[in-house]
Amino acid sequence: MTRIIAGLAGSLTLAVPDAGTRPTSDRVRESLFGSLESADRLRGAAVLDLYAGSGALALEALSRGAASADLVEKAPRAAAVAERNARAVAKAVPGAAARVHRMTADAFLQLPRGPYDLVFLDPPYEGVDDEALAATLALLVPRLAEDATVVIERAARSSEPALPPGLVRERSKRYGDTAVWWATTP
Repeated sequence: MTRIIAGLAGSLTLAVPDAGTRPTSDRVRESLFGSLESADRLRGAAVLDLYAGSGALALEALSRGAASADLVEKAPRAAAVAERNARAVAKAVPGAAARVHRMTADAFLQLPRGPYDLVFLDPPYEGVDDEALAATLALLVPRLAEDATVVIERAARSSEPALPPGLVRERSKRYGDTAVWWATTP
C-alpha cells in the first residue's frame, strides 16, 4: 500500500499500477521529504516528476506545499492510475495543480515547459541505462529554475549518474537496494 505520508492529503491511500512500476518505499519518501522540507524546497515549488508511475513523489510534494506538479509517465495504465491519484489529492489540497502527461520523459522535456524548482527522476531500474539517463538529464537542464533541486533515484548497484553542465552533485544516500542522488543548479 502506498500513501501520502504528510501534509494536507496526509494518510490518503494512493493506487499503484499493477505492473511495470516500482513505487518508492515509504521509508525513502519520508527521509527524502523530511530533507526537502528542512531545506525549504517544497513551499510554492513547481514540481516535475519524470517516470511518475503512481505519481506518489509529486503528489506528496503537493500535499506538503508545492504549488504545481507535472507528472510524466509513458505507460498508459500507470498514467491512468497517476491521473486518478492526482484527482484524489486535488480534492484534499485546495488549489493543487497536477497535470499528468502520457509520454516519454525525453519527449516531454523537448516541449517548452518549466521552469521547475524540484524534479524527481525515478526511472525503471532495468529500463533506463546510464547513457539514457545522462541524455535525459541534459534535456532537463534548460527546464530548471535558478536554485533548482533534482532528485535521482536508482538501484544501489547503479553507478553514480553522470551530471551534465548546469547540474552539480549535492549529496547521495543509500537505503537498502535504493540509492538517491541530489543535484542542484549552480
